[in-house]
Amino acid sequence: MAENLNQPFEESAMNKEEKRKLNREQRIQVIAFAFMIGITILAFLAVGAEGIPTIFTTPFILLLALVQLIIQLYYFMHLKDKDHGWPSSFMISGLVLAAPMIVALIMLLGVVKY
Repeated sequence: MAENLNQPFEESAMNKEEKRKLNREQRIQVIAFAFMIGITILAFLAVGAEGIPTIFTTPFILLLALVQLIIQLYYFMHLKDKDHGWPSSFMISGLVLAAPMIVALIMLLGVVKY
């Protein structure tokens, strides 16, 4: 068996359909990663620009963060896959429960400036 290790594989264990899906998935993840880098650069530019008012910058950065969170959950945590129904439902129910609690805590603490 060890004498066969120096010989190249003639064919992969994956068929052409699996290779095509894997290449498509890699391409989508690279595009999503590049989009997220662009969002991060946009956030840094919004903070660094002196002409943009603060009242616009904070909600804009929060919106960019929300978009980036959705992209990360959807593409990198594989919530878009068909066999991830239960994890998707748990993530969505967690977001539905956590968002009002965070808003309520912010309002109770009186941190709201807007």
